[in-house]
Amino acid sequence: MVEIVPETNNPPNPESGLLSKDDVDSSAKWTPETVLSTLPHRPEPSTPSPLPFFHLLSRLKTTKREGWRRFSIVHGESIADHMYRMAILTMLCPASLSSRLDIPRCTRMALVHDMAEALVGDITPVDGVSKPEKSRRETETMDFICAGLLGGVTGGGKEAGEEMRKVWQEYEDGETLESKFVHDVDKMELLLQMVEYEREKEGKTDLGEFSWVATKIELPEVRQWCEEVLKEREEFWEGIGKVPENRALRVGELKESSNGGS
Repeated sequence: MVEIVPETNNPPNPESGLLSKDDVDSSAKWTPETVLSTLPHRPEPSTPSPLPFFHLLSRLKTTKREGWRRFSIVHGESIADHMYRMAILTMLCPASLSSRLDIPRCTRMALVHDMAEALVGDITPVDGVSKPEKSRRETETMDFICAGLLGGVTGGGKEAGEEMRKVWQEYEDGETLESKFVHDVDKMELLLQMVEYEREKEGKTDLGEFSWVATKIELPEVRQWCEEVLKEREEFWEGIGKVPENRALRVGELKESSNGGS
């Protein structure tokens, strides 16, 4: 999950598929088998049927996005919820940008970019897992999914797996315009969810620290969306007559940073 969070010593959440605190402290090596061995109906690789892969996807529907849990949002969105809205957002790409993009590829990228979290879990900065280690776990998991689960599937499974793996890697590398757009959409979806949870909690929960992710958005078309959602947030807090406790990014500051101001 993309977020800006303070340092903490909280251990990884076992429900995320992460190592326990003892495992982290002892530098135990995580592998996909770490989680697979705990599943009552583990997906078996190298089968001609796609059903093991289909069943694994259910974990994306039930695994929650971890960043919200710190704010007692325990029944929040799942990883699949997040990726679904991202996919729809890519289809609404403004014409000034969509003319330069392969939109169907962006949509596929949005739908697979967090697929590894079916086993890895949604690792956040507070979980004590370094970026290189997170990348290793996700890479090994995608290799297991795309080659192990799909490689032996009859009727094009191998080709489909290779394409998923390629699109996922493109997102991770972040070098193509398509991947930059999807990275921006990832952050935009977070901002939308931030505002929606604040509304749902009627201003009793301040999620303003997540707003700063908007400063990392590169493409002006997505920044325009962000300006709108930040304005929406400001109007919500003004409307209920409350001042958020946490310092949050304001629309004017985002516009200033877009124009190269300080």
